Amino acid sequence: MERFSINKTYKLYIDGAFSRSESDRSYKIQEANIAWGSRKDLRDAVYAARKAFEGWSGRTAYNRGQILYRIAEIMEGRTDQFIALGATDDEVAQSIDTWVWYAGWSDKIAQVLGSTNPVSGPYFNFTIPEPSGVIGVLAPESPPLLGLTERIAPALVSGNTIVGVASESAPFTAITLAEVFATSDIPSGVINLLTGRKKELSPWLASHMDINAIDLYGAPAEAKPELQSLAAENIKRISNKGPGRSLWHIAEFLELKTFWHPIGL
Repeated sequence: MERFSINKTYKLYIDGAFSRSESDRSYKIQEANIAWGSRKDLRDAVYAARKAFEGWSGRTAYNRGQILYRIAEIMEGRTDQFIALGATDDEVAQSIDTWVWYAGWSDKIAQVLGSTNPVSGPYFNFTIPEPSGVIGVLAPESPPLLGLTERIAPALVSGNTIVGVASESAPFTAITLAEVFATSDIPSGVINLLTGRKKELSPWLASHMDINAIDLYGAPAEAKPELQSLAAENIKRISNKGPGRSLWHIAEFLELKTFWHPIGL
């Protein structure tokens, strides 16, 4: 007897679980139903990210690097699946390499961006980088897989947690990347990915009081002035760095804290 193939339902990824939108809305891309995230879904994602922040930021830098490397390992095994969903060989390879590159930086960030400062007096003075908190990320429309990876990985490696909005027009590889997260060692709530309409979700991402910083690179150009204004109202750190990977992409979502300590105590 001929069997029918199972049609996949593309869901949101919030707090380590795949769920439909609470509004029960969806939109069609290439005859597939994609979950249409709502303001309530975004609030749930922020709550999950905040809850996960203490545990994730409290892990050793070396351990976070191991987990990012594990993401690359699982992606390598799913290369054919990413290509079948529209990614090119080069995009998949660059995405995997990006995870490995940032994994290698995990236990070197403090040494490179921190410092021991010369001061006049019987004190030690240290500057230490610390994660900002919950980061809102708007992924670029293209390339959907590499673009999302380049926005998430540098914020993640330093101990931040993520609420991301995937490419609206090409969400398939982002959802598959969420499946990679779910089968890796990333704790629940550390990465949360929403699909849906950026025009609807991005103002709430920018204005949410419990998001500490926002990456606007993937926002539509015409929407950026409004989003910057909304973010400024609650004193968010705003990033708009271009594509690529660099130490300065990590530094965008770090706070530099300076400590004084008396010598001899």
